[in-house]
Amino acid sequence: MKKPSIHQPIFFFFLAATLLPSILTVHSQPSPSPSPSPSPSPSPSPSDDSGFIETSCNTTLYPDVCVSSLSNFSTYVHNDPALLARAAISVTLSKALELGKYLSNVSTTLQEIQEDGGHHPTAAAVFHDCFENLKDAVDEMRGSMKQMRDLVTTGSLESFRFQMSNVQTWLSAALTDEETCTDGFKDVQDEPRKDEVCARVDGVKKLTSNALALVNRCVDNAIH
Repeated sequence: MKKPSIHQPIFFFFLAATLLPSILTVHSQPSPSPSPSPSPSPSPSPSDDSGFIETSCNTTLYPDVCVSSLSNFSTYVHNDPALLARAAISVTLSKALELGKYLSNVSTTLQEIQEDGGHHPTAAAVFHDCFENLKDAVDEMRGSMKQMRDLVTTGSLESFRFQMSNVQTWLSAALTDEETCTDGFKDVQDEPRKDEVCARVDGVKKLTSNALALVNRCVDNAIH
């Protein structure tokens, strides 16, 4: 049986990484509220923005990770939960793409070694499966980012709820894919990159969990 090629997935991650700067741009343009906007108020100071991020991150499972990963976005979010959620998804997508490139390289190396008869096939298969799951998670994060950008063009509560439910569904699916990514590693022995991959996937899982929590907070704030 012909072994599946992994050169196409490598190109996928190269292309995605090339386009990443445009994907990650978080504009200071406020997202629409499903209810009428209040009267304009003075722009918050940087310290106010930082406090908003810390308060928001306290609702996540990993608040320290949340604050450290989003502190650079304090001047962009302007106390806007939707912009903060977008920033969190952006950071998560960036880390997932970095990990995907690494996994792609490892998968290529292991497959070449396996073809030469120098490595147990289980390791190559597990790393490749993890790569495929992470690629699915990246697709789901990109869908989430697109929906978050679309929030700028709509102001109805019904549309807001629908779009945000899509974001929640995609992020939940991405989290599941990331968890599945490392399931097979319990069968891998004597592979020096195993612990590093598991640690890096765990980092992406924490970011994804935080992004989902911030999306949930955005929805709660909008409908209550």
